[in-house]
Amino acid sequence: MDAADSGLMATARPVDPVPTDEEVRNPFLVALGERVRTLRSRRGMTRKAVAVAADVSERHLANLEYGTGNASILVLLQVAQALHCSLAELLGDVSTSSPEWLLIRELLEGRGEGDLRRVRVAIGGLLGGGAVPGGDPGRSSRIALIGLRGAGKSTLGQRLADDLGFAFIELSREIEKFAGCSINEIHSLYGTPAYRRYERRALEEAIQIYPEVVIATPGGLVSDAANFNLLLSHCTTVWLQADPADHMGRVAAQGDMRPMAASREAMDDLKRILAGRSAFYSKADMSFNTSAYSLNDAFLALRSQVRERLGLVTKHA
Repeated sequence: MDAADSGLMATARPVDPVPTDEEVRNPFLVALGERVRTLRSRRGMTRKAVAVAADVSERHLANLEYGTGNASILVLLQVAQALHCSLAELLGDVSTSSPEWLLIRELLEGRGEGDLRRVRVAIGGLLGGGAVPGGDPGRSSRIALIGLRGAGKSTLGQRLADDLGFAFIELSREIEKFAGCSINEIHSLYGTPAYRRYERRALEEAIQIYPEVVIATPGGLVSDAANFNLLLSHCTTVWLQADPADHMGRVAAQGDMRPMAASREAMDDLKRILAGRSAFYSKADMSFNTSAYSLNDAFLALRSQVRERLGLVTKHA
């Protein structure tokens, strides 16, 4: 048989149909892509920012997020580093690092949020960390406001501190003092790990210096488990909530028009960030939705809620 016959027979073989995108998407790759999107939203990073940090193309990252790209282990490692997480967390199995982890995971698997919280509190008491009600006698007189930018943490926090006679700390400003530059410059010059170190130093100092204080925290503090545990352990936390449109409108009202430059994309990003962080914000001792009130009414309602929590008599306005 000559080459021509071989070629003819090769072309005569039936050709398999080209699989569709849905057929190509492996369940593992789909789940991996969902984790990448969740971690990216939780960190408040755009796809472009992650792609640049990971040194991969934005298209490659998009394929990974949608479960159509079978990335190499080195690319996954680069993406994990860009998202400031371990490769194990990116792959969805952080609890496989030791036999003890596996045994603990088996005990906790299938438990509800209430059970898991009780375990976390118990572990915190056993190991001397985490949010342990009553563990820090000064916890009740340190009020920490958490939530996305535009929820009212700075405005309501200052008024609440004045009403209670407490000090008021805006943690972002303290971080900038430690670093000697702006938040944006910290991220661009030194990266997120350095920012988290400054954030922890600022939080530790506020806890040590002020026995009575209202702290307005950066919106992304909950993304760092160590810093969030420190906050939960030493402060009574209040999640200030707001509708996405109110978040964006208030930021614009402060003179920052960047979110409005591409309003539709910005709103989608804001919703994704909120969805990624809500489970963490919900660990707060109290929550309060500021969208339902005018500024003054929001303050009065928040003041009443906080004073009741602290066992204080509410002063009349």
